[in-house]
Amino acid sequence: MQKLLIVFILSFLTTLSFAQKKKEIKKLGIKTITSVETHGAKTITDSKATYNSSGLMIEEINYDKEGLLKSTTKYKYNGDDDVIEELEYDEKNALKEKRTYKYNSLKEKTEELISDANGKQLKKNVYTYDAKGLKTERKTYDGNNNLVTSKKYTYGYK
Repeated sequence: MQKLLIVFILSFLTTLSFAQKKKEIKKLGIKTITSVETHGAKTITDSKATYNSSGLMIEEINYDKEGLLKSTTKYKYNGDDDVIEELEYDEKNALKEKRTYKYNSLKEKTEELISDANGKQLKKNVYTYDAKGLKTERKTYDGNNNLVTSKKYTYGYK
């Protein structure tokens, strides 16, 4: 039970720090953040993130250890600033994977659909919540919509 509480607190703090980061990015008018690593005399770009005027990441580019393009991910958001779509491209800018998300009226993620470049479902996660808004279950389905795993969450209280 204590481990679950610690995980919950860490998740909550991570969310707060992300919100603060988004707020600072918007306030300072930051459009891109580039991460560069230096190994001896060699400097390599590790990643680059691009943000919109609301401080939301709209594109993330990752590079390999040689500094060559590894992947690009583009993000779309709904009016509540929740990610509703992620498009992941390979090093040749070909679409690899598409992830779409659905949310309920309480802004809780209820579905995550992962499909290939042709739109074929690879995996789907469905989330349920209790009356307090705590996640109670995650069901994972394969490409044929067959249930693969079900993970239940229980919470202990004082």
